[in-house]
Amino acid sequence: MRSLHPPLPASAPRNGGPASRWIGRCVLRLGGWRVTGEFPDVERMIIIVAPHSSGWDAIWAIGLKLALGLDVAFMGKRELFRGPLGWLLRKLGGFPVNRASTEGVVEQVAARYRAHPRLWVALAPEGTRRRVEHWKSGFWRIARAADVPVLCVYFHYPERIIGIGPLVQTTASLEDDMARIRAFYAPWLGKRRGTL
Repeated sequence: MRSLHPPLPASAPRNGGPASRWIGRCVLRLGGWRVTGEFPDVERMIIIVAPHSSGWDAIWAIGLKLALGLDVAFMGKRELFRGPLGWLLRKLGGFPVNRASTEGVVEQVAARYRAHPRLWVALAPEGTRRRVEHWKSGFWRIARAADVPVLCVYFHYPERIIGIGPLVQTTASLEDDMARIRAFYAPWLGKRRGTL
């Protein structure tokens, strides 16, 4: 049987066991998804995923995470982490951020990187499932503050591909980096749209 995903590098943060990996593989197979590209062998990075145009994106991303036994974290507003939903979100790798804090979300996430020698955090740079002309720059600011690279991952619904793209080292120019990253995403189509 052909593999649905590439092997993980030695430095990848891992989580889960055979049962969760089996569930993840079943989710990907049922959806008809496969993964192309390879994860880089780095201990800390921020992963951006686009285009994000449907709630289904989270299902396929969680399926991939489970199939690989990969420990990828994601952030959410702290209000989501109350009660049973909070327990589930934490089990899936979520962590709360306080958007009202004087410390700011960028600094909260950068501090998390400083506290963990091995950490991969994923987020959607569009910040919403709606079409947007300008991506939020939070991922770039986090990468700069935490001194971590950015991995570009994409959904391409016409071919049911989750693609692992280039690892980008940010520079001092937000505009140049954003233009370079957005150019990479131009060909890929989400469930309802591509990126602008």
